[in-house]
This record gives sequence, C-alpha cells and structure tokens, in this order.
Amino acid sequence: MANLKEIRNRISSVSSTMQITSAMKMVSAAKLKKAQDAITAMRPYAEKLTELLQNVSATLDGDAGGEFTAQREVKKVLIVVITSNRGLAGAFNSNVIKQTTALAESYAGKQVDFFAIGKKGNDFFRKSNNVIENKSEIFDELTFDRVAEIAQTLTEKFTSGEYDKIELVYNQFKNAATQIVQVEQFLPLAPIQSDVPASTGDYIFEPSKEEIVLTLIPKSLKTQLYKAIRDSFASEHGARMTAMHKATDNATELRNQLKLTYNKARQAAITNEILEIVGGAEALKG
Repeated sequence: MANLKEIRNRISSVSSTMQITSAMKMVSAAKLKKAQDAITAMRPYAEKLTELLQNVSATLDGDAGGEFTAQREVKKVLIVVITSNRGLAGAFNSNVIKQTTALAESYAGKQVDFFAIGKKGNDFFRKSNNVIENKSEIFDELTFDRVAEIAQTLTEKFTSGEYDKIELVYNQFKNAATQIVQVEQFLPLAPIQSDVPASTGDYIFEPSKEEIVLTLIPKSLKTQLYKAIRDSFASEHGARMTAMHKATDNATELRNQLKLTYNKARQAAITNEILEIVGGAEALKG
C-alpha cells in the first residue's frame, strides 16, 4: 500500500484538476448559451431563403443556376473541414477528422485538397495531405462578413474550374450532449428538389426570375457556410461542457477513492503503532 505522503500528494493533484475542469465547464456553459441562441435564431432565415430559392427555381429550366450548377467530371475535390482551435472537447474534433478522412478515401484516384477552418483540422491534415489554406482566425471574430469572404473564395475556386466539387464536413449542433457530423455538398449546387409544390400564384417578378435566382444563389452559399461554422461553434462549446462535466465527475470519484484509501492506510498505521506499544508494554511486564 502506498505511503500516506504519496496518497496526500495524489489527492491534492486530483483536487486541483477537478477545480480546473469545473471552471472550464462553467466557461463553456456560458459561451454555449450565446452560441446556441445565434444558431437557433439563424436557422429559420436559412430555411426560408432555401424555400424561396426552391419556389423561384421550380419554374425555370434546369440550367437556371448557371455556373453554380455546372456538373463537370470530378477530377479535383476540395474538402472544407471545420474543427475547433482548441481541444479538451471529447470526440468533437476526432469525429470530424475521421469523417473527412473517409470522405477523402472515397475519392480514390482523384486529387483531394483540404481547406481548413480550425486549428485542429489544419494540424492533422497538413502532416500528410495538401492543405491549401487555413482560416483558423475566423473564430476570433465570427461574423457573417468574414465568413462571406471565405464563401466567395470557395465559389471562385469552383467557377474558375480549379476544383470540380467542394464539400463541407462539420459538426451540427443538436444539443449540449449531441453533435452530428454532417457532410454537405457546397458546389456544384445539387438539383433543387422539394416535396412541397412550388407556389403557383400569379406574381410579377422584377427583375426577371433568372436574375433573382442568380442573386439568391451567392447569398444562399454564404448563408450555408455561415450556418455550418455557427453550428460547429455551438457544437464545440456543447462538447467541451459535456467533456469537462464528465472529467469533473471522474475526478470527484477518484478523489473520494483516494481519501478512502488514505483513511484505511492511516488507520492501519495507527493500529500498528498501538500493537507495537502494547507489545512493548507486555515485554516490560515479562
């Protein structure tokens, strides 16, 4: 059995760790509320924009999307991997990295490059793969305008023919304990399909429907990327809060076990001392 000093040192170390994880849990919980409110408020707008695009496009020819819907032979693929800049968030980053790796392997024989948004994804893929750009600083000030610049860069890489397909991989926020890894095709735009029939009302479009669609598509792409990054941002804080909660519980349990072990060892030491005293007294009597 370990001596009392070693056990005391371990109790002190575990208690310090427990204080750190508890503090990190509270910080993540505070940040999660703000991030959750942001993504919850944004989703209705993103869904309505998609619905509007579907209604207007339903009455147009299939090539109404112009260069954004161009279907080319896939030779070069760009995967946008969205992770976090920091760890200690459970399987948050590893799940995205695993899914991204599997997606890249599915394009065997084709050139696959990576566009990293988040330090963890960049650190992993730059070791053995081609990361063309890293935008980890986006999380320092996450605004629509800054994300729109990234979306514009990605769009130009597709429309110029530099890449034939662009996909997003990120964690979608469901709740604090659940994040769902999503793979979304960014470009080319998939054929617009909807179970809900398009509006058949007699509308006057100004400008033309074609111009409206071509105006909505870039806006929709920027919104799609912003929503994905916002989802990932909220998921990160949810995952970290959950991970730190579990770490605090585990530290508490370990500390209690160490205290029990310490008390048993202390009791055993006292018992040995009493036995030695009694033994010595008996020897003197003899």
